[in-house]
Amino acid sequence: MQRMYSEPSNKTPQAPGKLLLDYVYAHEMALADQVFLTQPLGNGQVKDYTWAQTMDQARRMATHLKSLGLEPGARIAILSKNCAHFFIAELAIWLSGGTTVAIFPTETAETIRYVLQHSGASLLFVGKLDLWEQQALAIPAGLSCIAMPLAPATPFESWDTITRRTAPLTGRVMRAASDMAILMYTSGSTGSPKGVMHSFAAATASGVGMRHYVQQYLGTEAEVRMLSYLPLAHIYERAWVECTALVNGRSRIYFAESLDTFLQDLNRARPNVFASVPRLWLKFQQGVFQKVPAKKLDRLLGIPLLGRLVGRKVLKGLGLDQALLAASGSAPIPPELIAWYRRLGLNLMEGYAMTEDFAYSHASTPQFSAPGGVGLPLPGVQVRISEEGEVLLKSPGQMLGYYKQPELNAEVFTADGFFHTGDKGERDANGLLKLTGRVKELFKTSKGKYIAPAPIENLLNAHPMIELSMVSGVGQSAAYAMVVLAEALRPRVGDATVKAEVEQALGQLLKDVNQQLSDYEQLRMLVIAPEPWSVENGYLTPTMKIRRHRIETAVQARMETWYAGDCTVCWA
Repeated sequence: MQRMYSEPSNKTPQAPGKLLLDYVYAHEMALADQVFLTQPLGNGQVKDYTWAQTMDQARRMATHLKSLGLEPGARIAILSKNCAHFFIAELAIWLSGGTTVAIFPTETAETIRYVLQHSGASLLFVGKLDLWEQQALAIPAGLSCIAMPLAPATPFESWDTITRRTAPLTGRVMRAASDMAILMYTSGSTGSPKGVMHSFAAATASGVGMRHYVQQYLGTEAEVRMLSYLPLAHIYERAWVECTALVNGRSRIYFAESLDTFLQDLNRARPNVFASVPRLWLKFQQGVFQKVPAKKLDRLLGIPLLGRLVGRKVLKGLGLDQALLAASGSAPIPPELIAWYRRLGLNLMEGYAMTEDFAYSHASTPQFSAPGGVGLPLPGVQVRISEEGEVLLKSPGQMLGYYKQPELNAEVFTADGFFHTGDKGERDANGLLKLTGRVKELFKTSKGKYIAPAPIENLLNAHPMIELSMVSGVGQSAAYAMVVLAEALRPRVGDATVKAEVEQALGQLLKDVNQQLSDYEQLRMLVIAPEPWSVENGYLTPTMKIRRHRIETAVQARMETWYAGDCTVCWA
């Protein structure tokens, strides 16, 4: 029997008739002189953009875009790292009647070419990038391009040149609720990315709902300070940072300059709301352990009064001492990691959503925030668990469908309009959702029972020596796990003493984890990956999810040797 959970319909976060641009126009008038965006320029310098300046820039570029005579709803692409002009370019696209297509700034030329062609992009904004030399090869001959501020050297006309000579678009351009605002290409762990179509109604519903969620922690009058650094080409950042800020108005968005300056950028922003992904929460923890050994910190945190001061000092070092709300999403996070941050005094909440529902699905609350659970349905979200254990959703942020792939729409929606998430889950009596794995990631060993890798990976990832893990073993006598060692540990394993310590610690971890698993789930061995998994080498998606098939294929030739040997901790 299927169980249904939903919030009362009168809580649905959608003000009838009011869309994102209506909120933006209101802020342009009421908050004209308030700083909205803060962009680092290098060498400690920043440039602030007030609401009035943001909209002046957007309106000037919108005039230019309209002068090009593009079709209504024309797809206009942005290839850029996060920056102030990403926000401004998107506003210009919407004001001109277009649809935004954002491309991950780390994508290969092959994927960029595919997205530009598949979307039928009429124009491309090129922004702040690290890999432009290779990516430039993907730009089709004849495609109009504009170089945004902070872009690498290009032959394209610059944003500043265009806006200096162009008058701002006047009046209030209105877009229909059903108009496509964003064509969002999923990063995908397999196959070509799919184009997810999102309307202004969906984007607005998510922004309004997320503002309400944030205000539970900050109050209705507080300024929201956030650092934008997760890719804006991904729905998580676009929804929880950009669209929430566009609706809220009283928001100050800071941007990160680079990976090297990240802590400086974070300390400049001192965010009171901070969102991240499990891999980065883990890296922050490992960075702390480099300065204070885990056992010593644990002992200090356990001392009354002193523990609170120590936790506060650690958070201040991370730039998170003013964060009233911290969020983790995009992938499962070990419950132990959430508990560790809460001991420090950080209000870390886990949530759950996906591209297809505009990142508007589930979030933890102060009352329901158990580590290991991803929260309750957000207002307006309807949920049920299928007979097979799959989570099915209806969300105010639900997509219009997949671009140019109507056959997929029929596959992913039930007859009554619920979306097949592909995630397996279960709920407690309060409706708190716990995810138990991906439907398509379940695999069988020769013992014939299905194994869900994600819960086992969470047990492994909680260990301070491990950065990432992948559980596999299709058709083998038992499952195994491949692990990537923590960044600070990797350079030291050439030392025989350190290597022996790693083998001893991971051997004990294997025993501890196996004690928590059913017989058929237990791991035969831990295999230490020869190199870290990254976006650059193709083992991670741009949103830090592991590409299982890619990793499994890469190690396939060595599997027989590992299983034939007698090691429980193997070096690949």
